[in-house]
Formats: sequence, C-alpha cells, structure tokens
Amino acid sequence: MNAVPASLHMAPASRKADFPGLAGNWAYLDTAATAQKPQAVIDAITKAYGVDYATVHRGVYERSATMTMRFEEARATVARFIGAASPDEVVFVRGATEGINLVAQSWGQRLVAGDRILISALEHHSNIVPWQLLRDRTGVAIDVAPLTADGRIDEAALEALLTPRTKLVSIAHVSNVLGGVADVARIAHAAHAVGALLLVDGCQAAPRVALDLQALGADFYVLSGHKLYGPTGIGVLWGRAELLASMPPWQGGGAMIETVTFERTTYAPPPQRFEAGTPHITGVIGLAAAVDYVEGIGMAAIAAHEAELVAAAREALSRINSVTLFGPQDSAGILSFAIEGVHPHDIGTILDESGVAIRAGHHCCQPLMAQLGVPATARASFGLYNDLDDVARLAAGIERVTRIFGTAGTRA
Repeated sequence: MNAVPASLHMAPASRKADFPGLAGNWAYLDTAATAQKPQAVIDAITKAYGVDYATVHRGVYERSATMTMRFEEARATVARFIGAASPDEVVFVRGATEGINLVAQSWGQRLVAGDRILISALEHHSNIVPWQLLRDRTGVAIDVAPLTADGRIDEAALEALLTPRTKLVSIAHVSNVLGGVADVARIAHAAHAVGALLLVDGCQAAPRVALDLQALGADFYVLSGHKLYGPTGIGVLWGRAELLASMPPWQGGGAMIETVTFERTTYAPPPQRFEAGTPHITGVIGLAAAVDYVEGIGMAAIAAHEAELVAAAREALSRINSVTLFGPQDSAGILSFAIEGVHPHDIGTILDESGVAIRAGHHCCQPLMAQLGVPATARASFGLYNDLDDVARLAAGIERVTRIFGTAGTRA
C-alpha cells in the first residue's frame, strides 16, 4: 500500500522560480537551518556591493550619505516588521546567537549570586550556553521548565518555577526541533508578575509568525536574517528602549562612542552603543529586502501555507509503521521524526540521493534529544517556496528508506 495520499499532488502555483538556489528540481526541506534567498534579496545585495557601495555613519560625501540613509531606512523596515515602538530599539548583530550573548554580557552584569534564570527543556544551545557562562561568572542559578506530552513548553509548570529571585525568562518562540509555538504573551505576563524580564528567541518564528512585540509583551527579542530569507551574518536584537538605555556597551570601538580621550570615553545612545565597528552594511540592506519580500506575500499566507504542508507531511509519514513523529500536531513549519532501526544520518543520505534535503542530527538541542530519548532526529522544515510535491517526494523517499532497511509497512 502506497503511503503517499492521493491528495499530495504538485501545487498549481509555486514561488520556487523566485529562488535561484532551488534550480534543478531540488526538494529543499531544511529551511529551519537556513532559508534559500529570493532573487530580490540577491539583487539588493549585489547593488549594495556595487554601484551603491560606500561606508555609513562616517562619510560626508553624497554616496556615503545615501547609503547611511538606506541603512537607517532598513532599520525602520525591520522595526515595522516586528512591531517595535521605535527603530532605535533595533540593534543589528551578527545573528540571534550574538543577540543573546549581548544581553547576557551587558544586561547580565547586574545579576548576582542567588538570582535565577529560567529557560525551557527545548532550547537551542544558543539559549543555554550564554546563560551557563553567565552562571559561571556570577553564581546565578538556571532553572529548566519541562515540556508537555506533545512537546510544547509546559507553561503551567514554567509559572510554578517562577520566584522573586527569577530575573530573566528566556524561551524559544517556536522550537527549531518540534515546531511548537509558545504562548509568549502568557509567559511575559507571568514573568513580569514576579519582576522578571522575558527574552524570546524568535529565529524560527520570524519567518512564520506575524510579530507584534508590543502586544506580545517581551522585553528582548532576537532573530537571524538568514532564516528570514535574508543574508547570513546579520541579525536583530530588539529591546525595550529603557532597557537598552540602561545597559553598558559590550564591545568597544568606532561608531559606539561620543567622545574618546586617553582618560575617559563617553558612549553613544542605543542602538549605536551596541554596534561597534563598521557594520554589515550589505547584510542590513539584504535583510530589509527579505522583509519586503515576505511582507509582499503576507505572514498570514505564509503561516497558512506551511501549516498545510506540515499537516500533509504528518498525514503521509504517520501511515508508515516504523516512523515516529515528534512534536505537536499543529507545529509551525517543522516536523521531526525517526525511523525504527535507522540512524537519522542514513535517512538524510538516502533522501539526498533522490534530491530531497533534510536535516539529521541533534539540531543544536542535545538536552532536548535526551528528553526525547533519542540521540538525534531527522527533520523536515518547510519554507514559503515548498509545495505539496515536495511533501510527496519526502514521503516517497521515506518509503524507500524503510524498504532498504527492511522496516516497510503501512498503517491502515
């Protein structure tokens, strides 16, 4: 019996043509790791490196002034996209990892032994290790909220772990392994009730979920451009204006100063205070182009499209006896799974022979793998360019894996 439902046919309309990296009939299902780039982003970066190129915030000549204007317009574009109160709340960093480290090393200086930080059991290493480094320097304690049976953050259990000594809660908006969506507004309300702040890792949410950071109630939010169909090496730390203003610099150099003498330095206000050195100019321009691209499609449309693909993939793979699916039924664009008796690396290698690209490994979430009781999982993650034909090819490839390893068989 074929495990691929008849409903999984090629979608009549596809955005694959916008993405040069998808040429050659490649079923790219690793968007949670990094998204392919639309031609509009590539063109914006090429132009920024070419006829438009100049430094920013330094030159008095016309092209530098024009590039500075475009750079700051890009900041305003990102601020609008995430629902920031002001562009000055948007700090450009290399990625979400750097954003979290910035908060840990700057804001975290105010913490002392006995203070507590609360994270969850599904966090990426980038939302674990910076807090451990802070713990080792200051003696703060780290608490870990458990998960529900279907792999979401157990928000009731998280609330029970909050105490007056909890100074920060730091959680993923969308799990990069299980795809569950956290109730950020609820967690923010609970954190604030005990005087704690909330930092949200939005790497997987920003490409999939319409953001309004004022409504969500977070205090810090980080995202990476390359997961949002933009370039690598650029990301965003958003922080409430009053918090950023209270934080010391974390790196020193040009652009983040007001005055410098050998005796004393005074610092620029945020966001420049946290953007030492020449910034990733073309990365910022490319990120703004990516935001324009996804806004042109609409975040609600992207979310609905990816929900359809995940539902179809879950239906197809659930028919195969030897496949175990992880995470909630309504996961956001991400589906992790295992095949009995088959290492995820073998799954990925065999799928690659058929032109299907997935991720196999611990996904920078080794503590979560321990919670799931597996060393690794296979992960298919969808983007706005995927279609039902990609889902059908994934399911057919998994059937081939089970035949090769002798675990074939379907559920009625």
